Formats: sequence, C-alpha cells, structure tokens
Amino acid sequence: MLKIYCDQFDFSALEKAFDGETESDCVLAAEIVVTDEEEIRRLNCETRGVDAVTDVLSYPSLDNIRGVTLKKADFPMDLDEEGNLFLGSIAICKKRAEEQAEEFGHSFLREVNYLACHGMWHLLGYDHMTDGDKAVMREREEKVMSKAGLKR
Repeated sequence: MLKIYCDQFDFSALEKAFDGETESDCVLAAEIVVTDEEEIRRLNCETRGVDAVTDVLSYPSLDNIRGVTLKKADFPMDLDEEGNLFLGSIAICKKRAEEQAEEFGHSFLREVNYLACHGMWHLLGYDHMTDGDKAVMREREEKVMSKAGLKR
C-alpha cells in the first residue's frame, strides 16, 4: 500500500494503482510538493547542478531498493510519524505540468499524476539513464497509469 502526502492534489487513484507493484510488509509513503518555476529551478541547480526549470524532481530516502522486498524492520530510521516507510520526496512544477498537458493533448490532472508516478518509480530505485532502464521504467509507468484510469 502507498500513502502520498500532498496538500494540493488528491493522488488516491495513483495510491491504489501502485498496490501490488512493490513487495513490502508495511505502508510505503512519499511526499509530493507542487511548486513554481523559480523554486524547481533552484532545487534543480542546488541538487543536480542543472540551472534550468524541469517538470519533476525526485529525492529518494532509501538506496538500492529497486526490486527489493521492503521490510519495515530493515529501515527503522526511515519510518514517518504514522509508522509508514518513507520513500522520499517529489517536487512537481505546476507550470511545466500545465504546459506539457497542453503539448501532449491530455488533461492537467493526467499530467500531474504521470509526473507523480514517474517520481515514485525514481523513489523506488528505477531510472532511465540507459535505453534498457528507460524501457523498464516506461512500462511500469504505463501499467500504473492504466490501473489508475489515466491512460493516454
């Protein structure tokens, strides 16, 4: 089970869609912050050395967890105040999400959920640095988005 903390959007469909996608013996949790272009650019510059606006940034709390069964006992220092295993934080640029929704011809809601989904896979240890890794990540994203009822 996945719990997403976000003050601005309801990600309950995405939370449900992630059920069964990762093996764990506890609730997994992530924080999503929706921000403006100036803040995402600052974060991108400070944390990645890239002085540019981007659509989404992910900040995993756990290392080397791709494909691993996540056990609460293995990460006692990474539990949130509710006892959930905290995977990390995701920052989404609202303006970029609006622009990309228009560019790709789908709703803003679909784009925000896609960016959240993309960020969640990063928190779970997936990446897209090689063609093979990119294909795996895209397949996982499409599966979750389909389960959430947010297909292209």
